[in-house]
Amino acid sequence: MDFSGKSVLVTGAGKGIGRTVAQMLASRGAQVVAISRSEADLRSLEAEIGSRSIAVDLADAVATRAAAAAAMPVDYLVNCAGTTTLEAFVDVTTEAFDHLIAVNARAPLIVSQEYARSRIALGTGGAIVNVSSASATTGFADHAAYCASKGALDAMSRVMANELGRHGIRVNCVNPTITLTDMAKKAWSDPEKAGPMLARMPLGRFVETNEVAEVVLFLLSERAAMVNGVSMPIDSGFAIN
Repeated sequence: MDFSGKSVLVTGAGKGIGRTVAQMLASRGAQVVAISRSEADLRSLEAEIGSRSIAVDLADAVATRAAAAAAMPVDYLVNCAGTTTLEAFVDVTTEAFDHLIAVNARAPLIVSQEYARSRIALGTGGAIVNVSSASATTGFADHAAYCASKGALDAMSRVMANELGRHGIRVNCVNPTITLTDMAKKAWSDPEKAGPMLARMPLGRFVETNEVAEVVLFLLSERAAMVNGVSMPIDSGFAIN
């Protein structure tokens, strides 16, 4: 998949899946506009791939809209930024719930609105990929707020695909299960913790960040020209077992 001459806005580009997506896009010719909260992460990515950097806290709705508007125009959008807090359901605080909804669902709404308005004005179509999670459809213990935010993202994405598809803008989700970012490698290094999850995965291993990125790039590309409104599991078969 060649993205030469194309520009792509990637939120959450500083770390994890978002950084791998940005790196892969750049390696295939794209000019990346990177959004992250961390200035240091943005600077290191910029030095690596020549990306354009915009630092913003996506929990701040006003700042998020200003950052998204400043990033336009771009050809494609990947909403990858996300956060989580682990709390038992009875202990979930309203502050934690509101924060996860703000970053994981409201920020993609705002950024996608600015992208869609720009593309509709240009009349040239486009594509959005929202990085969701297996948590959108599975009730993992201690993930009530996170599951709610990802379920909201999937539901919103279906509406986006319906409305924006009429303007030639495709919208899809990818829904990975445990993905081996640096943080996840530490969290799931204990065989006793990892064992029960791996037992439900027919392919027998967790997901690598590049395996998510490849699917993201496919869904952005013209090879997926008639794929619109899907939530694509990237989960080693977890959902079927």
